[in-house]
Amino acid sequence: MYCGQRIIASLLSFWLALLCWESHAEPLKINGSTTVNLPVAEAAEVLRGKYAMQIHVDTQGGSSGGISMLGENQVQIGTSSKPLSVSDRKKFPAVNFQETRIGLDAVALVVSRDVWESGIKSLSKLQVRDIYEGKIKNWKQLGGKEQQIVFFNKEPGRGTWEVFAKWLYGDTKLAPPVRHPEVGGNEEARTKVSSSRGAISPLSSSWADGKEVFALGIRSEANEIVYPSTQNILANKYPISRSLYLLTNGPPMGNTKLFIDFMLSREGQALVSKHGYLPLASGQ
Repeated sequence: MYCGQRIIASLLSFWLALLCWESHAEPLKINGSTTVNLPVAEAAEVLRGKYAMQIHVDTQGGSSGGISMLGENQVQIGTSSKPLSVSDRKKFPAVNFQETRIGLDAVALVVSRDVWESGIKSLSKLQVRDIYEGKIKNWKQLGGKEQQIVFFNKEPGRGTWEVFAKWLYGDTKLAPPVRHPEVGGNEEARTKVSSSRGAISPLSSSWADGKEVFALGIRSEANEIVYPSTQNILANKYPISRSLYLLTNGPPMGNTKLFIDFMLSREGQALVSKHGYLPLASGQ
């Protein structure tokens, strides 16, 4: 019994030493989606405290930036709010992309308070397309007040834009070039919408606070209005839902695996929920 305890103690010491060595080795670098960044950044803080891990988290280039930096071996984890496309994989044929889903989200069409209070509570896909293509330029054409529509477009390549464009056109390659002002991350988009009269933009639904930024419902051809609520997302009723991913080159190992395992744990999933997204247990 004593011998067995010594073996267990030795193994434990070895594992802790290994963790300590890895925590002082090359920093774990994570980059990508501003949507996925919120729970990931907080998870990084937790693991820095628990294991003295060196973790650098950035959102340069959004989802596409995360995919590219992983493909170019500049990070160990790429974060993405869109699934990997065939073109993503073809661009980096030497990379064995592995997707780990950590949560669920929805892309909403959000508007400023003045638009919401003028009576605009939902739009059809055709109306959104006409706004995007500049065929509808005034909220009065949609039952609102006389006011110019200001559409803040997400930068192409951002996960939010790709999910939005795929819903609108079936394929992002079919989305026409437009001349709307562009916004980058979620915080910038929310700030622009909340501070601009007549504003609308695609944005992660968790950023719509119902005070300054409001999520519109999507009106179907049958005139049914579906809002990006938890119930509708889980029931697959809301048409612009998506998964949130951590991406690695091959199966995760070392600190990369430690980080991903943490995100899938109860504590990590609680962070996903804390930041307004749906944890995996909700969608299973």
